Amino acid sequence: MTVLVLGSGGREHALALACSRDPAVGQVHVAPGNPGTAAFATNHPVDPTDGAAVVDLARSIGADLVVVGPEAPLVAGVADDLRAAGIDCFGPSAAAARLEGSKAFAKEVMASAGVPTADSRTCTTLDEVAAALDTFGAPHVIKDDGLAAGKGVVVTADRQAALDHARDCLESGHRVVVEEFLDGPEVSLFAICDGHHALPMPPAQDFKRVGDGDTGPNTGGMGAYTPLPWAPENLVDEVSRTVIAPTLAQMQDRGTPFVGLLYVGLALTSSGPKVVEFNVRFGDPETEPLLSLVDSPLASILRAAARGDLSGVEGLRVRSGFAVGVVLASEGYPACPVTGRALTGLEPGDPDVLHAGTRLVDGRMTSSGGRVLVVLGHGETLAGARQESYERLARIDLPGGFHRHDIALRAAEEQARAGLHDTSSPDPTCVGTDKENS
Repeated sequence: MTVLVLGSGGREHALALACSRDPAVGQVHVAPGNPGTAAFATNHPVDPTDGAAVVDLARSIGADLVVVGPEAPLVAGVADDLRAAGIDCFGPSAAAARLEGSKAFAKEVMASAGVPTADSRTCTTLDEVAAALDTFGAPHVIKDDGLAAGKGVVVTADRQAALDHARDCLESGHRVVVEEFLDGPEVSLFAICDGHHALPMPPAQDFKRVGDGDTGPNTGGMGAYTPLPWAPENLVDEVSRTVIAPTLAQMQDRGTPFVGLLYVGLALTSSGPKVVEFNVRFGDPETEPLLSLVDSPLASILRAAARGDLSGVEGLRVRSGFAVGVVLASEGYPACPVTGRALTGLEPGDPDVLHAGTRLVDGRMTSSGGRVLVVLGHGETLAGARQESYERLARIDLPGGFHRHDIALRAAEEQARAGLHDTSSPDPTCVGTDKENS
């Protein structure tokens, strides 16, 4: 099988690497890719949102499967273009991708499907926003209805800050979704979907604030870990029953079956799991540690889903132990990252160092984005996985670069106190660290 992965970040590096481990895969291509993917795959300078160019590339390399990484190509309909050309694509149609492209649409689907989620109001004027803020009270949750790269959400006790964010969204031509605040720790749960059935992955948790202790502004993600030793043992089964299955059924009923990766962002509230958000692709940076533990032939499973039939897949094999990913970010991230600085200490082709924002300039590895690397560690305990990740990170130098020091720290401490298999208490420091309620 020849596989083409669309995208250029750490998520796509992880996807391409996982597909390359599938014994059924002969070649892996990435468009546009990065210096990390170039170590084991063939990169192509093609814009992943240009459907015609992607179809031409897929045909020229004889791609048997195209895996779409970012959300923008999906919302733009690239998956539709590929399917129309007779090429298997893992990723939803533009119509189904509205689950991420419009938060108001996602709320409508959840309401019709009976999916537990926060009460909300969709607003088109600032007066409507003000009324909704008064209805729900603080903390205020204000969401840009459109795509905002995971940064269109403000959660604040400051009513004026909430109104200011809403005004910015409205002035950009987008509606605003105002929600009640969901308390409780947040969890990311991914499910590989074929339109009818879903294959859930182990839950993960990410850290969105830029600073230690969940301080500072939201980012695209500063780290993640999996599995969650504190999560309820029946969490995956419960979410599959109350969220994923009814959502897939509702999308089928609407004539837009969901084929691809359904990302369910959850808040584990006192009254049970509730959906904070849906995304329609692998999340970043959760994907990096998650896929590093997957032993199943990933590309074969994604192709089966793309063809609408996961019935032959018995389950997802995952290695025992834990994985932690820590992001190395550029100075000034997220507001104004400084790029073009040399990276040293990298081992070429290291599968535990995933490239998110790098570029080769005159043979030297340099930073090209806000999030530069995702550095992985593995262990039989979270503490062991953390130690390996941070030790690996300490060997890499980026002038002005920084990282959080507390990724999975409290969960590791709780695990050490309670024992490896104790799932009795959530990690309180991770409350509000998901893409939305953070």
